[in-house]
Amino acid sequence: MTALTRRRMLQALAASALAPMTASAHRRLIASEYYEVNEVEVFLTSLDPAHDGLRIVQLSDLHIGSGVPDGRIISAIREANALAPDLVVLTGDYVTNKRDPLSRVPELLEPIRAPRVAVLGNHDYWSGPAALHDSLERIGVNVLQNENTSLRLRGVDFNVIGVDDSTTRNDDVEKAYRGAGKASRLVLTHTPSCAKNLPAWDDVLCLSGHTHGGQWNVPKLTKGIYQAAGQPWFRGAYTVRGNQLYVNRGMGFGKGTRLPRINSDPEMSVITLRYREPA
Repeated sequence: MTALTRRRMLQALAASALAPMTASAHRRLIASEYYEVNEVEVFLTSLDPAHDGLRIVQLSDLHIGSGVPDGRIISAIREANALAPDLVVLTGDYVTNKRDPLSRVPELLEPIRAPRVAVLGNHDYWSGPAALHDSLERIGVNVLQNENTSLRLRGVDFNVIGVDDSTTRNDDVEKAYRGAGKASRLVLTHTPSCAKNLPAWDDVLCLSGHTHGGQWNVPKLTKGIYQAAGQPWFRGAYTVRGNQLYVNRGMGFGKGTRLPRINSDPEMSVITLRYREPA
């Protein structure tokens, strides 16, 4: 192990000990449409100081059609617009299957006013990835499939890396990172387990979904099932090989659908990025 590698590892371990990601007490349940607005602060040494305080809204696992009432999505987008975030990210599974109305996806998402960046999920690949990609691009959503983009936010480049869905084996981390700027990196991917394949000890933030927070979140049992499946990251904040991972519970299924949720309400995440001085 080289001195540089050892130093980076110690810095990452120290960062995790200081709880670099914290879920704040500001949680609001939108009871009428059955979802929670969850505010999270993330402290990053890799963030450009100009982006301290930058706010990101994350929506995931919308499952438009049979998986969620339209009203829930409409309400969440109104909430997002009222918050006036710097960026809205969409982390996959816009529909559940080919029988769902793919045309409703752009109709429901077009009202989002902030810059929008997205990745696809496993259900999107099973339902019509080309059609979903093209319809989202037509309304101004930048869909990243193993590629990256740079947004000029607060006068400084903010780099978003989109790793394609790993459940369907469409992910290529090396390709997704190719040419990406070094500072203020945000990784989007659908399946949380992809985080273990990211370059280690970079203290970047990865946002994902896929798990619905366990869907049926039974203490100890649900966690044990995910660990046995080799995917221990299924809800909330984690540190994975010196990077930070947040797993959004998604908006789909539950009240008003055929598949209930237990102790795992749908979630819209509001993430505030904070610059932290390196150790």
